[in-house]
Amino acid sequence: MVVGEITQERDLIIIGGGPGGYNAAIRAAQLGLEVTLVEKADIGGVCLNKGCIPSKVYTHSASKLDDMKNFSSLGIETSKPMMHIDQLQEYKNSVVENLRKGVEALCKANKVEVLSGTASFLTEDKIGVEEGHNFDVYKFKHAIIATGSTPISPENISIDNTRVFNSHSIFDLKEIPEHLVVYGSDYIALEIAMSFHHFGAKVSFVLDEQKDSFEFDDSINRELQRILKKAKIKLYKKHELLAQSVTESEISLTLHNDKGDEVSVTGTHLFVSYKNQPNLNSLGIDRLKMEVNEDGFIITDNQARTSIGNIFAIGDVTEGKQLAVKAIKQGKVAAEAIAGQTPEVDLTFIPTVVHTTPPIATVGLTEAEAKEAGHNVKVSQFSLSGNGYATILGKKDGFAKIVTDQDTEVIVGVHVIGAGAVELITSGSIALEMVAREEDMTFPLYPHPSINEGLLEAVEALKGQAIHLPPTKQK
Repeated sequence: MVVGEITQERDLIIIGGGPGGYNAAIRAAQLGLEVTLVEKADIGGVCLNKGCIPSKVYTHSASKLDDMKNFSSLGIETSKPMMHIDQLQEYKNSVVENLRKGVEALCKANKVEVLSGTASFLTEDKIGVEEGHNFDVYKFKHAIIATGSTPISPENISIDNTRVFNSHSIFDLKEIPEHLVVYGSDYIALEIAMSFHHFGAKVSFVLDEQKDSFEFDDSINRELQRILKKAKIKLYKKHELLAQSVTESEISLTLHNDKGDEVSVTGTHLFVSYKNQPNLNSLGIDRLKMEVNEDGFIITDNQARTSIGNIFAIGDVTEGKQLAVKAIKQGKVAAEAIAGQTPEVDLTFIPTVVHTTPPIATVGLTEAEAKEAGHNVKVSQFSLSGNGYATILGKKDGFAKIVTDQDTEVIVGVHVIGAGAVELITSGSIALEMVAREEDMTFPLYPHPSINEGLLEAVEALKGQAIHLPPTKQK
């Protein structure tokens, strides 16, 4: 290693070029700051290169395969579709490359200095950047930690990337599994399970940590389990994982159910989506005595500032949900705070979306959470089977559910499963942020015909006024 003799000075250094990091860099540059971004791999981070974008290529492909079952009703004659995963991977790689080049071009256009290497803190105002045999030292006024996270597995499961995969390796699988076993319960596990089901794999789904359901509103969970059953995806609930075995041709999980029986689930491949740990081990924050929680995540305030005043942290290295939307918001707020503005991060109404078939999107409190929080809860639900546009699309599965406080009529939760859910949830997020009441959501004009009308009728059903819902279902 060659150590640079001169300490170089920088205004703002951002460690990590994922969605949080590059958004922070560009926002800071927009505000007149000189920005240096350090990334040890590819710009865009795991989200763009291995996670969010590749997974959505797969879920998009799966949704198109699902669409084809309705083609004959529309007068379109097709032969039986054939799935070629090698071609899908070529498309995935081209999408990732094009998006990455786009981010690189944006950084260049905003005069963001991009350094390749691994960064580590030396003091509260200095970092070292190592690349190959070179080690350069930089003194900074402010720094943002945006190094993301890495998936981990239960102690008794080993990822070999041949038969057993995680979210960083599953999209490099060169074949469609004959029988894919999915272990997990989060949105990633759901997207993988449904994608490979539509690709033609047999799928078994084992909920992790002996859970008896997914972590959505109970109404969504029931509908989701009905959809999985309809797709013949076997769901294992309340099972304890005892062991994993792998041979040249198959994998097997040994489980213990809640009745005390031993159960074996065997397939050709296993996908694991369990937990993620923050990428902090080589960062040197222990030298700084930076405050972290008991699980090792950095504690930040509402401007993403750490316990060390000139150092900020964003995204998966911080407490809370590990979602790109959180990293992006924190990154922009951190940049604005460093530039002297007074922004704030409020993750109370962070939306969760799942690109399954049909998709799921939620924001705010579930019915159970609202009751636990002390609200006098009132709920309504509108089935998409009563929505004209959903009927045209041939996508009548799902519903929109509204959770309100009956005393104030304030909306506290919006939950959607069905066509258009991902785009529709933005209306719910805005409503919750603006402390909207029922009349605030029924007053605007909703385009017709559209899935949007399902949300309107879900709100109207709170007062028994949904037009396309029988009176007996509005009580």
